[in-house]
Amino acid sequence: MLIRTTALLALKATTALAQQTDITIGMQLEPPNLDPTAGAAAAIDEVVYANLFEGLTRFGPDGAIEPALAESWDVSEDGKTWTFTLREGVTFHDGTTMDADDVVFSLDRARAEESTNAQKALFDGIASVEATDATTVTITLTDPNGNLGFNLAWGDAVIVAPESAETNATAPVGTGPFQFANWVQGDRVELTAYPDYWGEAPALTAATFKFISDPNAAFAAMMAGDIDAFPVFPAPETLSNFEADPRFTVIVGSTEGETILGMNNANLTDVKVRQAISHAIDRQAIIDGAMFGFGTPIGSHFAPHNPDYVDLTGQSAHDPEKAKALLAEAGVEGLSLRLMLPPPAYARRGGEIIASQLRAVGIETEIQNLEWAQWLEQVFRGKDYDLTIVSHTEPADINIYARPDYYFQYDNAAFQDLIGKIEMTSDPSTRSVMLKEAQQIIADDAVNAYLFQLAKTGVADARIEGLWENSPTQANDLTGVRWTE
Repeated sequence: MLIRTTALLALKATTALAQQTDITIGMQLEPPNLDPTAGAAAAIDEVVYANLFEGLTRFGPDGAIEPALAESWDVSEDGKTWTFTLREGVTFHDGTTMDADDVVFSLDRARAEESTNAQKALFDGIASVEATDATTVTITLTDPNGNLGFNLAWGDAVIVAPESAETNATAPVGTGPFQFANWVQGDRVELTAYPDYWGEAPALTAATFKFISDPNAAFAAMMAGDIDAFPVFPAPETLSNFEADPRFTVIVGSTEGETILGMNNANLTDVKVRQAISHAIDRQAIIDGAMFGFGTPIGSHFAPHNPDYVDLTGQSAHDPEKAKALLAEAGVEGLSLRLMLPPPAYARRGGEIIASQLRAVGIETEIQNLEWAQWLEQVFRGKDYDLTIVSHTEPADINIYARPDYYFQYDNAAFQDLIGKIEMTSDPSTRSVMLKEAQQIIADDAVNAYLFQLAKTGVADARIEGLWENSPTQANDLTGVRWTE
């Protein structure tokens, strides 16, 4: 009996010593670079947010705003002065100290006139950023903005060092619990735990982000054990296979991703034509055909799980006859549009379905499949398109409709004024009323055809815990991930 007990204890000790501490994460899209302050691609944050780079604040797994490099902050009575107290003992991965001067540099760089930050609007209204001392930063606003803590939690607002800012795209240096180790372009990015991290050390010692664009290859890699977790799995039609296999856990949650049929309002200037396109779309057919039932229909650019959401799907319900009538009223016939599709399955699969639905009401489409870098250059920056399909995974981003130079080129002065008032309002009930009005305006104007809220369908080894169920921001936060036995 003693021998058996001793052997069992030895076996348990050996198993504990051998517990895995590295992880391989699957992603469908490879980021174009690794600097979240210099790119719009969600894949950048999916690798580096909270892992490699940190901001003054951060999003928690439930979407709450949490302290990050700032351990606390105070807001003046008039709402115009925010004072942030920084954590002490924080270093960048090159060993240099992170202090208030780095915060001033980072925020001034992000809001500068020549800034290439994809979300430069986050920093509008900042009059000055000053270092009171090494651990105190004062941000002065032109007008009160109750959203500042939220804005500073975005990946676009992470803190970088002047010494490494210009090379972060390929050799990122942050303050997070993981540091950059290697990037084999076209294949993987490797991170390792940073030994001098200011906070609690992660359970993982290393993480590899493996890029697999083909859904069939992703399925094979998971089944073979080459990938430990695929937080946004690109083949939802195979989830039932994983659910039936005890080796895996299927994780289904929500995202901030409003999936839209984006319209170039500079080309499609007639609201009746845009309304016709919206009425031609059968949302449920797209959800079923492209997403295998995963997704929630939306009628405006707002997440259904948000407490201020208004269900406006009925306003643009599938009605081919109404679509035809609107086209006739607009005096349009024989319309042919370019439909530019980025790589994600929701876009490629959804694009084929939408092309068929538009054809049924007399609108032809010329489908062009673009790689992600092409889409960013031609559609997002160049605005050279008629229609596109993309999921906007940034949180609570209805304010993008107040930017006339944004890629769908919607210019409505009344809407811009409303968003300005929302940003200056801190009272929740007042903000709620205005946010609902904002949803109604862009639905009335049929700025885009609103399809569905992207579901988060993930697959992981059943022994892994701590992966986010929902995606309050575009991230694969590994700070709380560990293996269990």
